[in-house]
Amino acid sequence: MSRRRSVARASFVVITGLSGAGKSHAMHALEDLGYYCVDNIPTLLLPVLADLSLHEDREDARVAVVVDVRENRFPAEFPRVWRRLQAMPGIAPVLIFLEASDAALLRRYSETRRPHPLAPDRPVREGLAEERAALRPIRALADRVVDTSTLNVHELRKVILDLAAGKRELPRLVLTFMSFGFHFGPPSEADLVFDVRFLKNPHWVPALRPKTGKDRRVATYLRNQPATRALLKRLSGFLRFLVPQYVQEGKAYLTVGIGCTGGRHRSVFVAEHLKKALADLPHVSTRVRHRDLVRGS
Repeated sequence: MSRRRSVARASFVVITGLSGAGKSHAMHALEDLGYYCVDNIPTLLLPVLADLSLHEDREDARVAVVVDVRENRFPAEFPRVWRRLQAMPGIAPVLIFLEASDAALLRRYSETRRPHPLAPDRPVREGLAEERAALRPIRALADRVVDTSTLNVHELRKVILDLAAGKRELPRLVLTFMSFGFHFGPPSEADLVFDVRFLKNPHWVPALRPKTGKDRRVATYLRNQPATRALLKRLSGFLRFLVPQYVQEGKAYLTVGIGCTGGRHRSVFVAEHLKKALADLPHVSTRVRHRDLVRGS
C-alpha cells in the first residue's frame, strides 16, 4: 500500500486564460517536458489530482492541467479551489494565464472556424467580451500572464518551458522588425514606423531588381551608401535606448515597421540588420517578418 512521503513535493501547473490564446500548445509543450497533462478537468477535481500526484513513485512528480470556461462553473469556483491548492502541503502550484488581443483572437477563430464556447450561436466578439469579464478575477490571481498576440507556436513553447523550468531571466518583450511596402499601405499593428525610401533604390539596378534585401549583392549595394550606414548607426542607437524603456514598463511586444516603396529591397535589408544588431538586448526576443516580400515581386 503506497504511503505519502513527508519529503514529497509535486510541481502542479495550472494553465488557463482566454479561448484561442494557446492553452493547448502550452499543454503540449509541458507534456514534452515530462509533465502528466490533463485537459479540461472539472475545477473541483483539481485538489484530488494534486493529492494523487503526491503518491507518485518519483520525488519530482510534475502535473499540468488546463481549465477554462468550457466548464460552466469554472469562473465562480476556481478562486476558492486555487486557495485550497496553495494551502496543500507538498504542492507547489503555479498559475499561468494566457491572453491575446481581440484582433489576434478573432483572426485565429476565423482560421479555425470553431465557435467560441460562450457564444456557440452568437458572434465570436461577444463571446470574447463575456469571457474577458468573467476571467478578470482569475487573471489577477495568476503568477504569470502571457500575451500570445504576436507569438508563434515555437515562441510560446519557449516561454512555457522557461516558466516551467523556473528561469528568472525571461524574454519579457518580443521585438518584431516588420518590413513592408508603402505601395500596399503601412501595417496597422506597427507601434513605430520608419520610412527608408530616401535610400537609393536597388530596384533601378537591372541586375538587382529581381533580388531581395536578403541577397548579398543588394546588401553590399546598400551598405556602400553613406546614408545607409548613417541610418543604421542612428536607428540602432535610438532603439537601444528606447526598447529597454518599454521592457521596464512591462510591455509584452513591440512591432517596428520599416517601409520602402515595394517592401522587397531597402526595408528588408534594414529590418534584417536591426534584428541582428539588437539581438543582444536583455529581456528581449527579436524576430523579423517581411510582410510584402513576395507580394512586391
